[in-house]
Amino acid sequence: MGINPAKTPFFYGYIVLFIGTIGVYCSIPGQTIGVSVFTDPVKDALGLSRNQFSNAYMIGTIVSSLVIGRAGVWFDKYGARYVAFFAALVLAVALFLCSWSAHMSNFIKEVLHIDTWLVPFGIMTVLFFILRFAGQGVLTMASRNVIMIWFDKHRGKVNAFSSVALSFGFSSSPLWVDALIENGGWQGAWQYLGYGLAVMSVFIFIFYKDKPEKYGLLPDGVKASSEVTVEKVPERKQFTLKEAKTTRAFWMYGLILAFNSFFITGLTFHIVSIFASEGFPKSDAIAIFLPASVVAVSISTIANFLSDYLQLRLYLYLMILGGIVASVGFLCLSTAAGIPLLVVGFGMMSGFFAVLNTIVWPRFYGRNHLGAITGKVMSFLILASALAPSIFSLCFSTFGSYQLLGWLGLAFLLFLVLGSVKAHNPQ
Repeated sequence: MGINPAKTPFFYGYIVLFIGTIGVYCSIPGQTIGVSVFTDPVKDALGLSRNQFSNAYMIGTIVSSLVIGRAGVWFDKYGARYVAFFAALVLAVALFLCSWSAHMSNFIKEVLHIDTWLVPFGIMTVLFFILRFAGQGVLTMASRNVIMIWFDKHRGKVNAFSSVALSFGFSSSPLWVDALIENGGWQGAWQYLGYGLAVMSVFIFIFYKDKPEKYGLLPDGVKASSEVTVEKVPERKQFTLKEAKTTRAFWMYGLILAFNSFFITGLTFHIVSIFASEGFPKSDAIAIFLPASVVAVSISTIANFLSDYLQLRLYLYLMILGGIVASVGFLCLSTAAGIPLLVVGFGMMSGFFAVLNTIVWPRFYGRNHLGAITGKVMSFLILASALAPSIFSLCFSTFGSYQLLGWLGLAFLLFLVLGSVKAHNPQ
């Protein structure tokens, strides 16, 4: 149906790159960065405390991490087009339901003749599960994977374009989401985003296309001259998820990506409190994000371009090094070197995350079971990001300091250094 990629005047993969990048961008309403802007107005409207609202978010996110692997299997079975289309539609419906959450809460309270925080808490837990599953999980995974399926030798270069666009897009998103809330209220803002997702689902259905081989094409724009050529495309071994999990590389790369999600989410969530505990004002805490994002974008752009020619294990060790630098900066925050080390380490981890999270899996394990494999990895990342805010908070409330997390981080990274010695590309 619709456009035939074989008949476009240029390689259709570039359209997939453009629309797939927008697809990831449209997942913002289901990402932490998109939800966090709504926290204060929504919790107040629902009569929830900050802790209750945060716990609803955590439970919804953890449950979504437990089932996201199923979406990876759907991706392999039904293709990017249908999976991303339904994810965008479900996310749109969830946003409309979020905008009506206060009305739903009041209605249920009236019908049941009860007045308890458990009603809005239960509603938001379910809605956060749908937001996180459809947005952060399925739409992001399907949109990233569809780009990777259309490229092979130039995967790093196209990921550089996508990563830079998304870095700037994501970092600027709190500003325009906040403007939507200021102008139309939080209900109106969620409805505007819902309409946007509904429109995007139509574009996904028209422009997302599954493997280029289905149209007599090869990745990177090579024209297949005959059926025989098409048959020869999968030269690499195509690993199933079960086979991938038996390789050391799967766990080492998966664990450093999960560590990044844990550390960055916990740091971002509690940044003001972390800096205040070391005697810094709020302005100093928030000021680290811009230089860290400059470091991250610079590293991801260069590393993406070079990834087509270099071994990814070099990037694995550099990402671990970034984690060590960030952890040392975290521990030495009160010293002159603390903030610069934290910024550089934060930026290094984020920059290499943008490369490894996308390029490792198709290069190491092939494209046939990419959905199942990336779905499993995505479950690690979502679980890590769900647990981080509560663990950071628990550490501070128990010990009066965040220092223990820095030491635990260093211990975990040392384990990864040793474990990664034999984490070779299984191909």
